[in-house]
Amino acid sequence: MADQDTAYVDTLAGQLCTRHTALLATAENDLALARGRLAIVTAWIQDSHHDQTARTALAHDLGLPGPR
Repeated sequence: MADQDTAYVDTLAGQLCTRHTALLATAENDLALARGRLAIVTAWIQDSHHDQTARTALAHDLGLPGPR
């Protein structure tokens, strides 16, 4: 069963890469943007110049590690 699932996913991934390269590029750009924003938020949470309570609450709400 797991082999069938892997084969199915591999087939879909291959189709996506060959048939929908523009869609894949858009998804990669969106992912890069999301990662960039996450890096900004994480840096803010770790910056001790901001209010400890706000940083802790934001980290908790987003499921991120709290301030050190």
